[in-house]
Amino acid sequence: MTVRLLLDMNLSPEWVDYLTAAGWEAVHWADIGEPTAPDQEIMAVAAERDFVVFTHDLDFGALLAATNASRPSVLQVRTQNTLPSAIGPMVLGALQQFGRQLEAGAIVIVDAAKVRARVLPLRAAS
Repeated sequence: MTVRLLLDMNLSPEWVDYLTAAGWEAVHWADIGEPTAPDQEIMAVAAERDFVVFTHDLDFGALLAATNASRPSVLQVRTQNTLPSAIGPMVLGALQQFGRQLEAGAIVIVDAAKVRARVLPLRAAS
C-alpha cells in the first residue's frame, strides 16, 4: 500500500516518527505549510500531492460532505487522548484494515469503540 499521511496541526508531531517507524510515510503540516492555513488549503495540498489527511478535526469530514469530493481521503480520530502512546496501535490497525479504501478515496473514523470507513464521495441518503 502507498498511503501517505499528512498530519493536521491538531495532532502531535510525535506521530511522524511513530508512523514512519511502522513503515508509513508521514509528514506534519507544520513542515510543509503555514500553521494558520485554513482547512481548505490543507485539503487542496493533500489532494494535489496524494496525501491522506490525518486529523482530530471534524471539519474535514464536513468539507468532504459539503463539496462531494472524492479526494483527499481523511483518517479522523475521535478520542480525547490523541497521542501515539494512547491510540497508536488502533490507528495502525485502521491503516492496515482500510488502506485500500484510503488509497481509493474514503473517510476512516477511529474512535474508542470502533473503526469505520465510508467511501468517497459522501452522498446524502435519498
